[in-house]
Amino acid sequence: MTDYKKTLNLPDTAFPMRGNLAKREPAMLEHWRAQGLYQRIRNASRGRPKFILHDGPPYANGDIHIGHAVNKILKDVIVKSRSLSGFDAPYVPGWDCHGLPIEHQIEKLHGKDIPANRARELCRAFAAEQVERQKKDFIRLGVLGDWDHPYLTMNFETEAGIIRALGRIHQRGFLYQGSKPVHWCIDCGSALAEAEVEYEDHVSPAIDVAFEVEDTTALARAAGLDTIPGPAFAVIWTTTPWTLPANEAVTAHPDFEYGLYATGRGLLILAHELAPACLERYGLNGKAIATLKGSALEYLKLRHPFYDKSVPMILGDHVTLEAGTGLVHTAPAHGLEDYVVGLRYNLPVDNPVGDDGRFFTRVPLVGGLLVWKANDVVIDTLRHNGHLLEQEKITHSYPHCWRHKTPIIFRATRQWFIGLERAAAGETKTLRETALTAVDDTAFYPVWGRARLDGMIRHRPDWCVSRQRNWGVPMAFFVHRETGELHPRTPELLEQVARRVEQGGIESWFSLDEAELLGDDAKTYRKVADTLDVWFDSGTTHATVLRQRDGLRFPADLYLEGSDQHRGWFQSSLLTACAIDGRAPYDALLTHGFVVDGQGRKMSKSRGNVIAPQKVVDTLGADILRLWVAATDYSGELSISDEILKRVVESYRRIRNTLRFLLANVADFDAAADRLPIDDWLEIDRYAWVMTHDLQQTLVPSEPGTTLPDALGHYGRYEFHLVVQKLQTFCSEDLGGFYLDILKDRLYTAPAASRARRSAQNALYAIAQSLLRLLAPILSFTADEAWEVLNGAGSSVFEQTWFDAPLPRDAEALRQRWYKLRALRADVQKQLEQLRVGGAIGSSLAGEVEVYADGEDYAWLKSFDDDLRFVFITSQARVTHGAAEDAIATTLPDVGIRVTATDHEKCQRCWHYRADVGADAAHPELCGRCVSNLYGSGEARSHA
Repeated sequence: MTDYKKTLNLPDTAFPMRGNLAKREPAMLEHWRAQGLYQRIRNASRGRPKFILHDGPPYANGDIHIGHAVNKILKDVIVKSRSLSGFDAPYVPGWDCHGLPIEHQIEKLHGKDIPANRARELCRAFAAEQVERQKKDFIRLGVLGDWDHPYLTMNFETEAGIIRALGRIHQRGFLYQGSKPVHWCIDCGSALAEAEVEYEDHVSPAIDVAFEVEDTTALARAAGLDTIPGPAFAVIWTTTPWTLPANEAVTAHPDFEYGLYATGRGLLILAHELAPACLERYGLNGKAIATLKGSALEYLKLRHPFYDKSVPMILGDHVTLEAGTGLVHTAPAHGLEDYVVGLRYNLPVDNPVGDDGRFFTRVPLVGGLLVWKANDVVIDTLRHNGHLLEQEKITHSYPHCWRHKTPIIFRATRQWFIGLERAAAGETKTLRETALTAVDDTAFYPVWGRARLDGMIRHRPDWCVSRQRNWGVPMAFFVHRETGELHPRTPELLEQVARRVEQGGIESWFSLDEAELLGDDAKTYRKVADTLDVWFDSGTTHATVLRQRDGLRFPADLYLEGSDQHRGWFQSSLLTACAIDGRAPYDALLTHGFVVDGQGRKMSKSRGNVIAPQKVVDTLGADILRLWVAATDYSGELSISDEILKRVVESYRRIRNTLRFLLANVADFDAAADRLPIDDWLEIDRYAWVMTHDLQQTLVPSEPGTTLPDALGHYGRYEFHLVVQKLQTFCSEDLGGFYLDILKDRLYTAPAASRARRSAQNALYAIAQSLLRLLAPILSFTADEAWEVLNGAGSSVFEQTWFDAPLPRDAEALRQRWYKLRALRADVQKQLEQLRVGGAIGSSLAGEVEVYADGEDYAWLKSFDDDLRFVFITSQARVTHGAAEDAIATTLPDVGIRVTATDHEKCQRCWHYRADVGADAAHPELCGRCVSNLYGSGEARSHA
């Protein structure tokens, strides 16, 4: 028997079946670095419309985790897809380098008593080390960017830019000093930003306290009574007994109904709706002797429950009926709502608590005590003097420091604020109103982000931007030593400081002697010791990076971060940009969820469910991690586990095998010499390109540089999970399960240079050109590896734009003809599979198909001639006019089929079972078409 295998055009490629990504990807990264790929992309993109994704800087502390990987991969997918879409899309990564966590790391390593200048020196060196560690891991993910020139908030020019941004906000009138309650972490010894506060369950003492009414005559008059029988008390409920030393008032809601309840403990003033629960809690029987509106209680004088002073009853809309008594203990130094209502009544804002969380020694009863210890002293005092009606422990949501995970306090301190109710000079719109308008003008992905950010801006307090730390950008102001007023030459002085910082960093401020800039004024003005909230650093990168860096611009097209950044970077960037420029620094915001395990649980070392990106990359490869990120709907939580990653690996293998088939079968194809006009291709080849073109149209913008939502495709609308779904379906069903399956016979058996084979190769080449570009933003290593095999070394897929090739003239007719034929083919395949399972045939080529049809369907099927058998992958397919009683119904209403096993001999070359096998005596093992393909003019193929 002759071995005809050598006469076949068997596929051959240098693109291996096994990805071996973990070992191959590092070499590709080195190749990208050596060829200056990022700069080459910039050169290729020069002159195109800009697309700017501004990198939200990760904090330079600790190794990256899976959330970092999700964030950076999503950004990279967007930047690469926008570049392929015809934009100049630079990516400048950045890092947030100042702040408390780094300062704490230095304290852990070197102690708390090191000099401030030395601490800053150590902090800078530590941050630089962390940046290099994180950068290495980000690069390993296949993220392309200007890694040699990232922006760091601790770069001297950036530090100077932050100071200038502060100056601009001050000049526009949004910055002010005030003694106001702020989140204060005792462990940090500093004020905290809103974004640095987490809410956790906490057990607190809940107490009901009676404030005795001083003027019962006034109370009787307010209640419409002649007299008040016995002592009367306004009752408050609080979970922070330690704040009672700072009490300055009791607040009622002006519209609530209150009752005067006669009890064994005297007359109690309680909200009518809450009174039954309160009396039950106190173990008292009570009867209402009068009711009155809260507004009638205004200015009623009360006695402080343990200090010798009077406090007023005041009115506030923040009082609720959700819990307590309907009357609120009010300490303007310890609560924001208390502070706001206190302003209306000119209440003092006297903070009795120091930076260390201890009461000043001058404070009666609790002087020197830590606030938490003061709880017990206050409660014991109230119990002994008869003002404690009830005490219990409750578990409730309470603010905690996100770093120390310890409960924080509200305390009024002299701080610097950006005022949201302030307007720039000559303008009427407040900063809050400007920010809310900016939110309306922003596109959100997903859309629910709009309501979330709007709500946070609408209800947030003024922004406390000052901190009491060493490692931070200074609030480079000079203030009067007695009055605290800013120096009259503040803008000029600020610029002089910024220039010094530009040369020597923030250390040049801390080492500055006032007299160097102020001269004799140094006697009356001093440097401000505070540093800026680290969120101000990153929040002003629109000014320090976007407006300053060559190749970037303000505003950015997109900011992308996790959903927690609605209260963090998204918000700090929005407020500072609105304060400086009157608009948002971005046109769109994209939010991704957090990573959880396969059971939806938060990742935790104690649970043992943490999956490190470094481990995934080192074992499976970065492209597997990238495929998982892209395939997951990031708008919610992203689930990952070893089992999920196994499924991703299987999906990757199917895609890789598809690419390998394409590359292997165009190995001998010369795109210049062997190219055919698309209308000269065989019909199924033309249809295959139409399918590919249609896929591409759903995934990518319909024209380069477009920004119209309807024309953006899934990539342009950031719907990457749909991109992956459609690419996987295309590879497995449209190509693997249909076109490539049919094509193998022609590719392998037709003469190598025949029109039939070159037509197929033209289609495969076009499909590969399109598919590699479509995959490149996601499977970056694999796509670029395959690109070099397809196009030769020297170019990269990332220097390209989406593949553009014309459709055949009969594109619409092809869609209709082959849509119907694929439906019929699926029916035929089901019948062939039944024969195979029953043992009648071994493969579909051992089957024959008879198709019965009338009218238009008959003419349509007959038009495929003998090529119909190649579509069905059977050795014979006949079309018969009319119907047959034993025909099986198909998806097409008036078409029936009958599938049987062949009784012909098998060709040893093409494996078809044909009546003409052995008809040529010189080649008794071959069918007629193989004889023609090997020794004659070759078989004629028109359709498949």
